[in-house]
Amino acid sequence: MTSQEILTQFGPRESMEYDVVIVGAGPGGLSTAIKLKQLAASSGKEISVCVLEKGSEPGAHILSGAVMDPRAMNELFPNWKELGAPLNQPVTGDEIFVLTKTGGFKTPNFLVPNNMHNDGNYVVSLANVVRWLATQAESLGVEIFPGFAAAEVLYNDDGSVKGIATGNMGVGKEGEPTDEFQIGMELHAKYTVFAEGARGHLGKQLIEKFNLMEGKNPASFALGIKELWEVPPELAKPGLVVHSAGWPMDMQTFGGGFLYHLEGNKVTLGFVTGLDYSNPYLSPFEEMQRWKTHPTIASHLKGAKRISYGARAINNGGLGSLPKLVFKGGALIGCDAGMMNAARIKGSHAAMKSGMLLAEAAFDAVIAGRQHDELTAFPEAFAKSWLHDELKSASNFKIWFKSGFIVGSVMTFVEHWLLPKIGIKTPPWTRRRTKADHQSLKPAAACEPIQYPKPDNVLTFDRLSSVFVSNTNHAENQPSHLTLKNASVPVSINLAEYAGPESRYCPAGVYEFVKNEDNTDRLQINAQNCVHCKTCDIKDPSQNIVWITPEGGGGPNYASM
Repeated sequence: MTSQEILTQFGPRESMEYDVVIVGAGPGGLSTAIKLKQLAASSGKEISVCVLEKGSEPGAHILSGAVMDPRAMNELFPNWKELGAPLNQPVTGDEIFVLTKTGGFKTPNFLVPNNMHNDGNYVVSLANVVRWLATQAESLGVEIFPGFAAAEVLYNDDGSVKGIATGNMGVGKEGEPTDEFQIGMELHAKYTVFAEGARGHLGKQLIEKFNLMEGKNPASFALGIKELWEVPPELAKPGLVVHSAGWPMDMQTFGGGFLYHLEGNKVTLGFVTGLDYSNPYLSPFEEMQRWKTHPTIASHLKGAKRISYGARAINNGGLGSLPKLVFKGGALIGCDAGMMNAARIKGSHAAMKSGMLLAEAAFDAVIAGRQHDELTAFPEAFAKSWLHDELKSASNFKIWFKSGFIVGSVMTFVEHWLLPKIGIKTPPWTRRRTKADHQSLKPAAACEPIQYPKPDNVLTFDRLSSVFVSNTNHAENQPSHLTLKNASVPVSINLAEYAGPESRYCPAGVYEFVKNEDNTDRLQINAQNCVHCKTCDIKDPSQNIVWITPEGGGGPNYASM
């Protein structure tokens, strides 16, 4: 049955009314909710706020490095230390390496660009920070509904956003209602805030509907693949932050590694691959695995044990790729809008600050009796904020690397080391990009296949064992949330021209080409493996794959990631 047929048979859906509905219980969405309630309390007003989270709990789908800049947290909760926020491990040192296949060199401290200095920052589990923010939000009266996926944007007759509808529960593989069927709910609001993270499902629809990217650079992304390890006490270096560039990436491909020492003998590490790579034989997952074998990285993992795994798309298009932030009835914030500082490899403080700025605009509008109009005060405040200044200084970072590793490295040094030394905080030039990530793949015939080593199951692993430790689970009897516009395209175009890149760019083994009984090829989609990274939605060269929300509560369940 189609969604409309289900509505006809089981509808109408029940609805609830709020002043502000927020989609996504990440750092941006929760900071929005908290700031709204703080403003209401300080002014003696009432404002109703609801947050929807598709994960089983706040933090379940949160994945980040993470080294956290506490600037936004300081503004939201000046007494966060007394309140017990889990920012426990200050950064104690930075190391930056340029790697070759067998060696490399460490960048002298005095030559490290400003963007890579982490004095005053904290090595954190962002998932745990989000769980703490959720408890603070609930203590202020915010209603949080975990396990409910916002599946549809609702519109008023004038075209403004009215709210959202949650997905139906208990729908079978063919779209038919099962014995456990429950129709979704409608949540109506004066203003709806979308904080879904990078490449948000509904955010993508809103950007298209309201033409929010007009005059902007195309969005650009990277795939971050992360693991959490427990190391022997003698190898623990709490607070040490390690970054690497160079190997295993070639000189034309954007990418790099990170390794952070947490408290409690834990090390979080991972690899970021720009999704504008050109060789369809490249596998970001395999690149991350072989990166760990470099002596510089492997030395941190002797006798260690991997305990978790995850992957997530990351915005790195910069300020020029930010869409218009507001539309009638709502706004995009955080990574849903692309507010990630790729040069610093940090986005959580940006998400929090954008949410706080949006909250101020929404609160004033609600108290003034407004609804469903454009919150123009939000982009105006953003343009005057420290967040805008920070993102502007990093506008060119990713674009320089399109000219290769050497040009990118030199211009990063110029923009983030040399110019600040002479008092210039923002580069006096602006670079533009014209191609989306999916347009960058070359035909397979023009590229060399890459032979990756087999995993040793000690330091390196395969996809399926990795998905297992991500605690990923989807109800088996539900429609696939990975849909194809045209079922013939994967074989007729992607396999024929690009050697089936979806079987390599997916870090969870969702896509594989298999043989039919007549020896023809077909694409098999193992949707139950999906870790919700959104890479397929971004990188598919034919843009034939569309990621939609699965049943609420499904997906990964990240612990301390």
